[in-house]
Amino acid sequence: MSNIVLPYPKIMLFDWHGTLVDTHGAMYQAIEEMLAQLDELDLVRHLLPEEEAKTEDDEKLIRYIRIYRHLHPRVLAEQRISRTDVFDAIFGDNDEANQIAHKAYNDCYRNHYGSVKPFQDGMYEYLMYLKKLGIKIGVVTNRSREFLDPELACVENGRWQNLFDITLCGDEMTRYKPAADSMIQASKAVNELADKHLWYVGDSVTDMMTATKAGVTRVFYNGALWSPHWFEQVFAANAHHHYDPDIVVDDFDELLDLVLEATPQNYTHELAEQRPTRLPPRQLQPPRQEPDWHPAVARLTYPKVILFDWHATLVDTLDAMYHAVDDMLKELKELGLLEQLVDSAKCKSPDDQRLVEYVRDNLSLHPKIKMDRKISRTDIFEILFADNHVAKTLAHKGFTDHYRKYFGTALPFEAKVKNMLEGLRKLDLIVGVITNRDREFFVHELNTVDGGWAHLFDTEICGDDTKQRKPHTDQIMKAAENLNISLDADIWYVGDSTTDVIAAKSAGITSVFFNGAQWDQPWLNKIFPGDTRYPYKPDVVVNDFSEFWALILSCRQKR
Repeated sequence: MSNIVLPYPKIMLFDWHGTLVDTHGAMYQAIEEMLAQLDELDLVRHLLPEEEAKTEDDEKLIRYIRIYRHLHPRVLAEQRISRTDVFDAIFGDNDEANQIAHKAYNDCYRNHYGSVKPFQDGMYEYLMYLKKLGIKIGVVTNRSREFLDPELACVENGRWQNLFDITLCGDEMTRYKPAADSMIQASKAVNELADKHLWYVGDSVTDMMTATKAGVTRVFYNGALWSPHWFEQVFAANAHHHYDPDIVVDDFDELLDLVLEATPQNYTHELAEQRPTRLPPRQLQPPRQEPDWHPAVARLTYPKVILFDWHATLVDTLDAMYHAVDDMLKELKELGLLEQLVDSAKCKSPDDQRLVEYVRDNLSLHPKIKMDRKISRTDIFEILFADNHVAKTLAHKGFTDHYRKYFGTALPFEAKVKNMLEGLRKLDLIVGVITNRDREFFVHELNTVDGGWAHLFDTEICGDDTKQRKPHTDQIMKAAENLNISLDADIWYVGDSTTDVIAAKSAGITSVFFNGAQWDQPWLNKIFPGDTRYPYKPDVVVNDFSEFWALILSCRQKR
């Protein structure tokens, strides 16, 4: 805490979720359900361009949602940012998009809300003490009245229901936060002014923006226990600098300290004795476990050649791919492939087993797989047909026939992929592409993505350029032949699938797993068990191209 003394609070307004109460489970379920509807809500076109993101974390969030229509797994695991902050990060100041998103969220939230508890111990006692000090208290939330009232009735068996002088919900505001309207409406309702004697206590950047625009005192409740580095990044000069909080508190004991420092004349001995007992400081949950094949510990040979997978590594063509796969699966009987599906008992994992059984019964992908958008066409075929080369060849041909109906749009997987590729060439590295995509599609995508990337590669090997596709080594061997090089650890193959890892390790080159889908440690251990039956594991895992670029420079320095 700072030594700053704030103006005496005549009225103290609080955000609801993440400040006074915890409704994380329902909130994140509703956000996930709403993001899965981005296409039908026509909100994809309203997503901020990544280069306009206010912070690096926002950039990654926009990218992940654009590609997968889901929250980033780290966001889900940590559960530290609000629904409103998510919408602010991905839609910015676009009022139209925000209104549509909030309405859709409310529709989804009806399926999940009901579980609510105080955000920290002793919350009711803290709020009652503020009232004893003569401070009017209220709630200002983007939550709809439909949800707030039942939650008020539920939390601590309903004893909060008559606690507040004012509650104002999103559907009662002229505009949702971060617009200033809510502060003016709430203060007017209790006959107070929206000035520095009004403290707004909230846990998000959006709350600080709301308070700043209204000209009231900004108190950031650090419910997520963000580190000082987080505040430096989020409230940096190029992000939300003008919305810096006046003060940050980690718990309500610190909040009471601030109030009492601002109102010493009203703090009698009797009130001092009634102050709630000070509780131990709140503690962070254990950090999310990271892969043990992290770049910081991996021992790699500096590359002279870097070969990349195409789809879901360098570019995003997920929409077209999943449409074409599903169309092909509908024709499994006609293609003579239904009886060629692998015995589900021989699958690598229960998830693979469920995939095979669902395809066999429904001739389509499970809706969750299409919603998650994390598994490649080649990996799907590997799961369905295992080592049956003839069946996989027919499946790839069937996919190609349908892909002609959908292909055309290829987006950079990350905003600065082109800069990264140009940087590799400036380091005098040889760069190429190995993809199972047929050449008729790849050439079109190569020449249209981001103004055209053909000049960035020294070789490109497509699925129909060799007899066998990945995970066989034919394509890697063909690339080595084109470049007149021998296969060794100084050739890196960067790809997002188990198929890419198998191909690289079988060829004796370095395997870099591009974890663009942000699989967590348990899932990585599951798909790369390293046992006798499935021995292939990547040499290193990178989560994005900034991490990959840092890995290249680190290896270069060590060399």
